[in-house]
Amino acid sequence: MKKKKHRNVMHKYKIVLFALLLAFAPRLFAQNLHSDNGDGTYTNPVIPSDFPDPDVIRVGDSYYMVNTTMFIFPGVTILKSHDLVSWQYCSNAVPRFDFGKAYNLDGGNRYGHGQWATSIKYHNGKFYLLFITLNEGGFMCTASKAEGPWKITHLPKGFYDPGLFFDDDGKVYVAQGYGKISITEVNDSLVPVGPDSLVFTGNIRGGLEGTHVYKINGYYYLYSTYGGRDGIQVALRSKNIYGPYEQKVVISDSSKGINFGIHQGALVQTQTGQWWTMLFVDRGAFGRFPSLQPVTWVDGWPMVGVNGHGVITYKKPNVGKTYPIKSLPTSDEFNHNYLGMQWGWNHNPDATKWSLTQRPGYLRLHTVNVVSDFTWARNTLTQRPFAHYDQNIPTVATIKMDVSKMKEGDIAGLAVFQMPYAYIAVKQVSGQKYIAMINNGETIDSIKISESLVYLRATMSSKTNKASFAYSTDNKNFKHLGNELHMQFSLKIFTGNKFCLFNYPTKSTGGIVDIDWFRVK
Repeated sequence: MKKKKHRNVMHKYKIVLFALLLAFAPRLFAQNLHSDNGDGTYTNPVIPSDFPDPDVIRVGDSYYMVNTTMFIFPGVTILKSHDLVSWQYCSNAVPRFDFGKAYNLDGGNRYGHGQWATSIKYHNGKFYLLFITLNEGGFMCTASKAEGPWKITHLPKGFYDPGLFFDDDGKVYVAQGYGKISITEVNDSLVPVGPDSLVFTGNIRGGLEGTHVYKINGYYYLYSTYGGRDGIQVALRSKNIYGPYEQKVVISDSSKGINFGIHQGALVQTQTGQWWTMLFVDRGAFGRFPSLQPVTWVDGWPMVGVNGHGVITYKKPNVGKTYPIKSLPTSDEFNHNYLGMQWGWNHNPDATKWSLTQRPGYLRLHTVNVVSDFTWARNTLTQRPFAHYDQNIPTVATIKMDVSKMKEGDIAGLAVFQMPYAYIAVKQVSGQKYIAMINNGETIDSIKISESLVYLRATMSSKTNKASFAYSTDNKNFKHLGNELHMQFSLKIFTGNKFCLFNYPTKSTGGIVDIDWFRVK
């Protein structure tokens, strides 16, 4: 009983101490860390983090946005908002993906693959998600509430970049395709009942994709993109779902900066009748950020932005009410018996090899299976970094880790992961512990330590696209180790760089590390 009471007191002490540290960091709070400026305006990107391929719907006074998470599970992240500016985690619709051994890093992997460009709809009291995986085909998820639980169904046919549409005559269609857009009629189970009918071939350049379907004032609109960093957003319209369609470029912003090439997303109407679109912008190593843009209807076309350009700071959507500013979580003290929705595992986790209850107040990572390379390590826990609106301020993550239960050959620490990747970690070699910095598989530097508690830090810059690493034994004096990682956005991974917590064995299993906290500033 005394141990339990002491543990609870320590947990409360940690929370209070962390709050005090933040309270005495005025420079931090002097910066704009949120899209909502607090004066009735907002600044793009509406979320400065990797939430790509957005599709957005409104149900009542709530907005729901789904994003691509690919090989990260729990995945298929759904966010919820009341004003299109402040977003909160709602659910991760797919806790794990048990449709192939490669999702367990068994005999293969799904880097650059997995869940792509999801369509979200609400129809007759039910939420629908429709997405494709390049290897396993199409999947539908359904739920009575966006918070879940979600039921996943493997479909007999997959649709590339699907746009699900429930027509007002009771028929159901899916728009799909890359370069050539087709319409397929499906039944209520999203199984085709008709052929793939080609309705439009992209003619501005290759790669027309990311299509979503709307019916507005008697017209069917296919809202599509010519993808790439210099993306072009177009609308196609016809009085008939099967065409013929005419095409209009609704935005092609080539101005340098935060709106360069904004593209691919959804149209949504507020309760007050305003129209908006959620697109995304490619921001290099940090990934693809959602961008909220106003829509003005001109001659029946949904024109995006103002005077042909995306807005940066603009008046917030009129949703009929004012809602409090909310921020998505990052730091974690691991004081709950469940992981926050900001976390996702690199491929499916082994649920028996991690715990938040075996040592309350800590994330315990057991080694899973012997591997020779970080990219094959099971139970690597990932989180998206958030960029600052002032690019001169880097994103810094620090962990406190107990390494006293590591075994020979174990490697555990904090990574920045894409391709290339780098990490700072504790290695146990010949009974001795070392802190080492590894850059894309090459050991750059290491230092012998005797302490069992270490603090590891990774610093990412959205301005330079570089990351650096440091360590401390007292959480006061940090020393840089190794060299810089030149972060990239490789299509072989196809997500933004991520912070990662990991512990993997190179000799034998049985080792443990306990992570006390993960803090971002």
